[in-house]
Amino acid sequence: MSRVSRRHLLRGGASVLAATALSTRSASALGRMAGTPDTVVNVVDLGAVGDGRADDSGAFEAAYSYAAARVSGGVGRVVIEIPAGEYLITRPHALLNGVAPPRPASGLRFSGAGRRMTSLVFRPDSGPGSFLCRNQDVWSNLSFERLQFRSATPGASFFDSYSTGQAQDYRFSECEWMGEWEYGLALSGTDTNSEMRWEACRVGGRYRRAFLYSGLTREGQQDPNDQDQFLNYWFTDMKVEYEWGNFLEFPYGGSIACRGGSYIITDRRPQSPEYGTTSTFFRFPVARHHDSVQRFHAQDIRFEVRNPDVVVIDCVWNSGTVHFSDCDDTAFAYRDFSADVRPHRYTVGPRGPLVRYDSCQLVGRHEYRPAAAPDPLPVLARYDMCLLRSHTARDFVVAAGTDPVPFVQFVDCVDEGNTSEASRPATPSSPSTPPPCLAPGQSPSPSPAPNPTPGTPTPSPEPTPEPSPASAPVPQPATTPAAGPAAAPGTPDAPLPDTGRTDCSSPPRKAP
Repeated sequence: MSRVSRRHLLRGGASVLAATALSTRSASALGRMAGTPDTVVNVVDLGAVGDGRADDSGAFEAAYSYAAARVSGGVGRVVIEIPAGEYLITRPHALLNGVAPPRPASGLRFSGAGRRMTSLVFRPDSGPGSFLCRNQDVWSNLSFERLQFRSATPGASFFDSYSTGQAQDYRFSECEWMGEWEYGLALSGTDTNSEMRWEACRVGGRYRRAFLYSGLTREGQQDPNDQDQFLNYWFTDMKVEYEWGNFLEFPYGGSIACRGGSYIITDRRPQSPEYGTTSTFFRFPVARHHDSVQRFHAQDIRFEVRNPDVVVIDCVWNSGTVHFSDCDDTAFAYRDFSADVRPHRYTVGPRGPLVRYDSCQLVGRHEYRPAAAPDPLPVLARYDMCLLRSHTARDFVVAAGTDPVPFVQFVDCVDEGNTSEASRPATPSSPSTPPPCLAPGQSPSPSPAPNPTPGTPTPSPEPTPEPSPASAPVPQPATTPAAGPAAAPGTPDAPLPDTGRTDCSSPPRKAP
């Protein structure tokens, strides 16, 4: 009873009974709570200590069991509150254990006091295969707010989500991940696992695979199209600053939007059989998917390419779209290695993916691997009003076996040579038609020119001769000032008096 808050005593709810019964573990606590009207459960009232040393697994298991028992009409009715503190959890699935036979439910919220204020430390006996949360086609509309999750066992994972249509609508707001994980969230199943949102979160730590990995292969799901409905993942105002690993890895396609924030990889991955020492923010390693799940958009993001093993994107989709808008990865462009990095890499074929960069600042070179060479490819990639920090547009793209690269276009870009020569139209060495007149003192020839006579072309530095006065419209001023004796005033063929000005629409040109 000493752990029960005054607030819950006054409310007379289930928390008092659950705290009293903790000595007989969480099943007894759940029995005491049954039939009560509480919609908010505080894990401290269920026996959690939050000192970072006592094992609080039982209190979290009791809180989840109570929430699952309170589902009514397919809707969850419980908010699990986790006050400030450091809570040690040693048993897998203690925070969320959504497995059959519980019926499908919508609505469960975990609420903390603030990231790093409320910290859940996951320390299972072994790392690989141990998940703090699992949801196997039971819950939708899950919310995690103001919480920190930290792996104290290297290789543990945060969330296992399997779906054939039920698991969807997850929201993480002001959360943080620290420590060494195998997976942050691992998704699998034949349908849904979609509509997931991260807002103002921080992704730190280390990842042996990826923070979000869409497509753990389970028994009976060997073909990519068996689990290809991973749609609508939104990351907004994120601070992605972790040591090594992949941020997003989508072997089974995905429709993904990342807007705002800072994305930084601070160290190098230890040697891995699959990844080497490379860490990638966005890795899409499988070509064939449904068209609706090959879409990626990054906007208003600052990337840091701190070493040659940092890759922003590596995409082998055979269709779909990739779009970077107002992004910048030039923070370390002053480093000696920067000109040689290739942080953006694509495999492209006749149907794409279609790649576009708008108003971006880009370091190093971009690599394109034509999958259909030597067949000619249509224009698949376009750079519009971008700054190419390390190279000119002519050598910015690296494409094996293809030089030049006709399927990549640059429009109004600025490059290492100040302006992108490949992006502006060629300027002719001389105008196609001669100027209508020459300003005083800009004679095309150093020798005096006689008055023109009918049928005789006027000497001109241009390839096209001037028309004779006889064929010129009247009154048309002479196009070449005469150096010889002037005609008498009033004579039709006489040039107009020199007024010291010209009616040229373009500046005079010197003779070649």
